[in-house]
Order: sequence, then C-alpha cells, then structure tokens
Amino acid sequence: MSLPVFLCEALSAETPPGAVLVLDGPEGRHAVTVKRIREGERVELVDSHGVRAVAVVRAVEAKARLSAEVESIAVEGPPRPRVTVVQALPKAERSDLAIDLATQAGADAFVPWQAERCVARWVGPKEKKGREKWQAVARESAKQARRARVPEVTAPVDTAGLIDLLHDTPGTRALLLHEAAARPISACGLDADDVDHVYLIVGPEGGIGEEEAERLRRAGAVPVRLGPEVLRTASAAMVGLAALGVLTSRW
Repeated sequence: MSLPVFLCEALSAETPPGAVLVLDGPEGRHAVTVKRIREGERVELVDSHGVRAVAVVRAVEAKARLSAEVESIAVEGPPRPRVTVVQALPKAERSDLAIDLATQAGADAFVPWQAERCVARWVGPKEKKGREKWQAVARESAKQARRARVPEVTAPVDTAGLIDLLHDTPGTRALLLHEAAARPISACGLDADDVDHVYLIVGPEGGIGEEEAERLRRAGAVPVRLGPEVLRTASAAMVGLAALGVLTSRW
C-alpha cells in the first residue's frame, strides 16, 4: 500500500536527508485529525512542483501539527509531452468532477474556457471564485492520486484568447475533441520528437458550434475523436489523457 501524501511548503530539492520538516495548518490537521497519522509512521511529502520525500514522523503535537524526518528525497521530471487541458466551463454539478478526473489522469495544467455555448459563466467575482475552486479540487485530487505535481489553473479565456494561446506556443499540438471528427486520436503523430506540449480542448455540454470549431481549426487545432461513444464534458479530458498516456512516453 502506498504512503499517504501531504503537501509541504518547506520541502525543496535542496532539503537533505535527516532534515526535520513541520507539517501544520490545514495539511497538518488533515494528517493528524483526519488520517490519524502517528509517531513512527512513514509519509510522503511533496512540494507540488515535482519534489517528493519519504519521511518518518518523529512527533505529533496537538491536533494540527507534526514533525517528520526526511529519509530520502527525489526530484521527478515533468512528463513529456506536457498536456494542458482546455476545459469549457461545465455546469456547477459537473465542474469539480471534470477537474478531479483529469487531475487523476495526469493533467499538467488547466485553462478554463468560456466557450460560446457554455451555460456556466464566470463573470465578475465568479471568475476568482471559480478559479480558486478548480485549484483547490486539483490540489486535493493530486494528493489522492499520489502526485508530486499539482496542476496549475490559469486565468480563464474566451475563444479569441484561446486562439492567441494556440498561436503563441511553438512545439505545440492542439487537439480538439469532437464527436464528428474523421481522425482518431491515435492518428495524430504525437510521438514525434518535436511535440513538447499538447493542448487538449474539451467543449461544453452542448458541443462546440461549427463556426467556433472552424475558428479553432484555422488556428491549428486538429479535430479528433476518442471513440464511437459521445463522452460528457466531465469525463472527456480523463479519457483523452489516458489515450495520450498510451500514445506517448507519458506512460
């Protein structure tokens, strides 16, 4: 059974074996009160950017603090190609699920996309609240999946902003998941040496409008299908990431 994982801001690539790190605040409370971690147990500490340490708990204090001594430390390189999920804003009940599943499947970053057919709208204070909620879900899901890296949630974009992203990133492929696409995702040549970054574009519940899809195609996005089934927006990124894992060196 794998060790429980906790985020530790004090951890870095320079942390030596034998160093004692303190876990407090919400993470310490989760470890001590929820997970009931006790003195002598081993845990994994991660910094959210690829550093992972195995540590043994030396002391548990009150209900929200523990000290752990680092036994070993490793720095995990980023997967290649990097995959950024461009997720059209789902309805509230599916929004968290989309981020949770995609994080479990290995998403490296998220771009919230205000597609034309999105029912949900991040306007005014909702933008900050929505982004913070997605980041919190990604953080907790990454811990559950025992990841050393937590996906970053960027500022939201509309379709014009998404087109700018696709134009501005060399060495990048953009895949537009579309149920009517003729090309399967397996035929996209993603194992080529020059592919460093993939944008995986997931449309809204009602599908991507033809005009909007054409604008993305002109910007370089390649329409692809995942299979014969039509997936919900909350699960499409997860299935797409699984396919990319097999088709590239990510897995």
